[in-house]
Amino acid sequence: MIRRYGEAVKPGQRYKRRPGVYGVLLRGQEILLTHQAEPIPEYQLPGGGIDKGEAPIAALHREVYEETGWHIGPPRWLGTYRRFTYMPEYDMWAEKVCSIYLARPTIRMGPPSEKGHTAIWADVYTALDLLDNIGDRALLAQAVDAAF
Repeated sequence: MIRRYGEAVKPGQRYKRRPGVYGVLLRGQEILLTHQAEPIPEYQLPGGGIDKGEAPIAALHREVYEETGWHIGPPRWLGTYRRFTYMPEYDMWAEKVCSIYLARPTIRMGPPSEKGHTAIWADVYTALDLLDNIGDRALLAQAVDAAF
């Protein structure tokens, strides 16, 4: 059974399953986050949906690069959770199945290529306060407990 975080399932609401991959990207005691300006400004773990036919690890590398401008080293799976939410940018109710990976940023290739995203370095403990998604915070806390 996959742990659920966030809002309760709304009775009668149909949700589309949306698998995604996200990175806990550590460099010492700092983590690389992305700030998404729209539709609602929020700090996030870099990542996103897996495209049809795309392998999860390839999606993670693509999403991290698009949202931060960084390449990453080989990722290691930390855990998976799900959340039920409305995604205004897609006008869709989704059951997001979020797989979280630990990786090290290796080289910055330039600014984020995805519009509205800004790469942010933060102390891991500050990041626990910045992240808006409770599932992301829980998996980051798990990684911090293991690393420090």
